[in-house]
Amino acid sequence: MIDDEGNNHGVVATSKALMMAEDKGLDLIVVSPNQEPPVAKILDYGKYKYEVEKRAKESKKKQHTVDVKEIKVRYKIDIHDYNVKINAIKKFIAAGNKVKIVVMLRGREMQHNHLAYDLANRFLADLEGEKLTVEKKPSMDGRNVITILAP
Repeated sequence: MIDDEGNNHGVVATSKALMMAEDKGLDLIVVSPNQEPPVAKILDYGKYKYEVEKRAKESKKKQHTVDVKEIKVRYKIDIHDYNVKINAIKKFIAAGNKVKIVVMLRGREMQHNHLAYDLANRFLADLEGEKLTVEKKPSMDGRNVITILAP
């Protein structure tokens, strides 16, 4: 058992530990029940609960979830629009997100799927200097050519 000042009292009977906690106007909390013997502390339960929630909130704040950002284009894209998409991809990768590039094909455009592959490969070639890895090479998925990039 550990008291409110951090002193270790060794193995103490549960009834004695409860009396010690009651004398100080505090609570007896089992900190690690899986150990043999279980470790208990004398402290204010409300304050303890607040500290645990505060630590959990801090750790949650610091973690970054990886999102998959999607860029949709057609193979007949104009050069300016293409440059805007390249800059968006660079921004997403810099933020630590994955990027899914989708080259959409409609109707008779399916006959020209080699142009969609060429566009996807052009994206990869233009992003060569960036710090990224190609998770999925350009491939057909239904009516679309898809490639996935990761930071």
